[in-house]
Amino acid sequence: MAKDLLLEIGLEEVPARFVRGAMNQLKEKTAKWLDTARIGHGEVEAYATPRRIAVIIRDVEEKQADVSEEVKGPSRKIALDEQGAWSKAALGFARSQGAQPEDFFFKELGGVEYVYVNKSSIGTVTADVLPEGLVSLITSMSFPKNMRWGSYELKFVRPIKWLVALFGETVIPFEITGVQSGNKTRGHRFLGGEALVSSPSDYVEELRGQRVLADVREREQLILDQIQALAAEKNWKIDVKPDLLEEVLFLVEYPSVLFGTFDESFLEIPQEVLITSMREHQRYFPVLSDQGKLLPFFVTVRNGDRNSIEQVAKGNEKVLRARLSDARFFYAEDQKTPIVESLGKLEKIVYHEELGTVSDKVRRIQITASKLSDFLGLDAQTTDDIARTAAICKFDLVTQMVYEFPELQGVMGEDYARKAGEREAVAAAINEHYQPRFAGDRAPGSLTGAIVSLADKIDTIVGCFSIGIIPTGSQDPYALRRQAAGIIQIILAHGLKLPLDRLFDLSLEVHSGKPLKREAGEIRSDLHEFFALRVKNVLSEQGIRYDVVDAVMAAGYNDLRQTVNRAQALTTYAAGERRDEFKLAVDALNRVSNLAAKAASKEVKTSLFADEAEGALYAAWQALSESVTANIKNLDASGAIAKLAGLKDTINVYFDSVMVMAEEADVRANRLALLAIIADGVGEVADFSKLVW
Repeated sequence: MAKDLLLEIGLEEVPARFVRGAMNQLKEKTAKWLDTARIGHGEVEAYATPRRIAVIIRDVEEKQADVSEEVKGPSRKIALDEQGAWSKAALGFARSQGAQPEDFFFKELGGVEYVYVNKSSIGTVTADVLPEGLVSLITSMSFPKNMRWGSYELKFVRPIKWLVALFGETVIPFEITGVQSGNKTRGHRFLGGEALVSSPSDYVEELRGQRVLADVREREQLILDQIQALAAEKNWKIDVKPDLLEEVLFLVEYPSVLFGTFDESFLEIPQEVLITSMREHQRYFPVLSDQGKLLPFFVTVRNGDRNSIEQVAKGNEKVLRARLSDARFFYAEDQKTPIVESLGKLEKIVYHEELGTVSDKVRRIQITASKLSDFLGLDAQTTDDIARTAAICKFDLVTQMVYEFPELQGVMGEDYARKAGEREAVAAAINEHYQPRFAGDRAPGSLTGAIVSLADKIDTIVGCFSIGIIPTGSQDPYALRRQAAGIIQIILAHGLKLPLDRLFDLSLEVHSGKPLKREAGEIRSDLHEFFALRVKNVLSEQGIRYDVVDAVMAAGYNDLRQTVNRAQALTTYAAGERRDEFKLAVDALNRVSNLAAKAASKEVKTSLFADEAEGALYAAWQALSESVTANIKNLDASGAIAKLAGLKDTINVYFDSVMVMAEEADVRANRLALLAIIADGVGEVADFSKLVW
């Protein structure tokens, strides 16, 4: 008869950011261990609060499954000696399997005979397997940060305070770090106490009686329901960010939503500052009007019931008042420091020991931004705005506000620059040059912000690559992948005619002001490889099929606008209504490209044409080759593909009429040369051979 199994690990309060991962890990490890141990079971349910992680496994079988399997040993040649007796290898195999040589039999596998033995194992009672298994399961868990306590060797996320292990109504006995498993759990630290869990099915309700909601989804929904009810009652818009909700969810065991107020005079401070202070320091949800303006209220979640909730609100108001007073002081003090003085302080801040100070980086951004302005042929006013933005884009890094809240870099720079009398375009671009800050963030809205952002990001990437800092695996401490993705997003968002290799060269020129640690050519090669993966990701995110991505990338990705345009056009042809017809055209083009690979020259001599079909194909290509290139440059890849597809009949007639690999060497070379120049033109669009039909 199957029984439910409960395992609860009681802990000191676990940091909120670790709880969900620990819960999921325990669930996965438990299911995997049961499967490996041949113990049948039903659904695995996971529970977690700041003080516990737990699993309930439904319908766990009372006995391991019996197993009978054929185990393969050495080959006949090795198992038998010259006299036909069992060799040492065969006898050793028998001992390892707990068998006797007389149990051996031979089976053929891949044309070779091997020794086999039937190995049977009678399943053990589950209750006897669980103690050792649960100990190994718990002690094998890993966390982003571990700690040790007392004289124990075990490393765990936080000290283990109690253990509950029940198989049906029976306690599974084991001990970890001096803590003995039992059937007693602990409720809310202040509102609950110890509770006896009679069986796994009682676990959730027993904790509920001790003011603990162990079900994560139930707890989250209760928080959201209370917030929505409050918003409806007060006619507020409460800004609930998923990351803050996730943190609050794992800070409380019994949530009660409440609200408080703060002095309206604080609204003179930029609302980004107030919101950041509330979220980062106090874990409060800001309250907004329908127009998105911050209101003098906040919403928070108490870890407890609603008893004396008004007093709790007043306590939170008092704490927030102190936080906002600090912010107001920082804000006022920062404005007393001229921008030029802040820039001077950047000389003393090391950006990287091999790349200089932040001031050194700013100077490189200035030069790169200036080169980009010249290359793109921007107007005088935009060029001036870019130059000024590049010069002061990092000044707010030394302000007290950004020191307190690093995530406000750029935001405060924009506000302070505007108050210091900078042009609106410059002030806005100081903030924009950090964009996109994360995946899904928008690109800079202005061209000024976009160019300075490009200069900043490519300087970071090239600088790191020049000293050998290149992301590998999951390691990317300088967020270079995000920076590269941001560059691609900006170029596409603004439709900039900026080839990637030109961007690389501009930055390499700036960095070559002092001897490079690595060869420029090697750095350039690594940059191309690095960006290729980012471009592929961008195309995939747009829903482009993997084979279309490969086909388009094979034709080059230096001009990002053209790359995306070719991918979108090819997708339409390869997956559209006329897909089958297009495939016939692709077959013809691929036939050209396959033979063209044998060409030693691309010089075509019309005097060597011996068949009318040769002249027809040559004339057809001459008539459209320049327009195919023009289509690609003008972002009309669809037109280019249509023209190439239109060659199908002419190509087929050519192959039906002409023996390309003629015996005469000069005729053969000439025919291959003709195919080679066509293949080159086709290759400007895509490598059609990579399409999967």
